[in-house]
Amino acid sequence: MISRRGFVAGVLALVAWPRPARSGTPAPPTPGLISPDGSVAPEVAAMLEAAEYAYVSPLRSDGRASTCHGEVWFAWLDGTVVTTTSKGSWKARALGRGLDRARLWFGNYGRWKHPGSKNEAFRRGPNFEARVTVEPDAAVLDRVLAVYGRKYPKEIGRWRDRMRREQAAGDRLILRYRPLPSPPGPPKKDPSPDPAK
Repeated sequence: MISRRGFVAGVLALVAWPRPARSGTPAPPTPGLISPDGSVAPEVAAMLEAAEYAYVSPLRSDGRASTCHGEVWFAWLDGTVVTTTSKGSWKARALGRGLDRARLWFGNYGRWKHPGSKNEAFRRGPNFEARVTVEPDAAVLDRVLAVYGRKYPKEIGRWRDRMRREQAAGDRLILRYRPLPSPPGPPKKDPSPDPAK
């Protein structure tokens, strides 16, 4: 028989047990990843250039993540995440509805959606919020495809010509995600002893 104290301790442990974030729950950006002026340190830029995928989720006006999100190919260009997408994609539709902010995670955590399940592992990765705009300069596609050729050499051959055709026909958009400053991390402790103590 379980004691009252054991029961209460068990309930408290269950309530305090960490749960994976739901798609609607805002996850905090990685502290210090993006500086207050929106720039990144060289080591962060190197990490972003090397990351295989960006996991993108539009943010609703109240800051909650949209239920539409997934992994995408991307290029880190001019201090921004640049990707290309069809005009009918969920990313383009979200922007068309005025959702011009997104959360982006980086790494390779596998496909987000599998038949019958959702892989939320990407939420553990480095992330930041960004403002998304349509890139008006179609010539940026050449730079994006050059990066895709280095990052995705086995797959790009099936997509390069299609992306060019759709861009020329106006059926594809280039999206640019400009990082927003991250919240500051915890204050750093002064390692020097206080002589007054």
